[in-house]
Amino acid sequence: MKPKVAFFDFASCEGCQLQVVNLEEKILDLVDIVQVVSFREAMKEHSDDYDIAFVEGSIMRPMDEERLKNIRSNARILVALGACACIGGVNKLRNKWSVAEVKAEVYGDAAIEGNPYFDVLPTRAVDEVVAVDAYIPGCPINKNELAKVVTSLAVGRKPTLPNYPVCVECKKNENVCVFEMGQFCLGPITRAGCNSICPNNGEGCDGCRGFLEDLRVNAMKDVLRRYSVSMDQMIKRFNLYNFKREGY
Repeated sequence: MKPKVAFFDFASCEGCQLQVVNLEEKILDLVDIVQVVSFREAMKEHSDDYDIAFVEGSIMRPMDEERLKNIRSNARILVALGACACIGGVNKLRNKWSVAEVKAEVYGDAAIEGNPYFDVLPTRAVDEVVAVDAYIPGCPINKNELAKVVTSLAVGRKPTLPNYPVCVECKKNENVCVFEMGQFCLGPITRAGCNSICPNNGEGCDGCRGFLEDLRVNAMKDVLRRYSVSMDQMIKRFNLYNFKREGY
């Protein structure tokens, strides 16, 4: 029997799930090997009987935490889908301030106490709440990488991610280094797999795929010195997607 697949979303723009729909005719290849039983963005049917759960978004409320734990208990395999789920993403920037400060800034004196929808916690990535079996990073995800991960899981293989920097893909694509164009880039320490999409379009990498397992910090410092970029500039860009990510 084909593995049953379900998609779930938490705090996110749902752009990563849109990438699934953007597979277009390739979806037909995937539905040959898996059965999609729940996908709010693309179908109205829903089932709690699934083998593989794809989770997009970061976790921001106690009710989200409980729902995620429920999903985890039902799923044989749980996949974090996109930067918000994998590393907390842009949503984690709010952790610079306390929950009380964030509520006051957004809602002012509005009466929100006692409403569970406004009962928020510091933002967390999915693996800071439950165990994660596989990751598909990016903002948004790369739809071709998604297809490869789904195929691997369907045949019982553990999917692997590249552990080399975006710079490798950039060189393969024969791009002029954006540092040479006076811009900043986190490509030297960011995990590849996006086909260097931002440098391909003349923009520096922001690190949305998270950083390499073996960070070459000294090599990055050499690059910063060569192009007269301050450490403060680097940390500001570093924090955009990876604010206080454990281990970085």
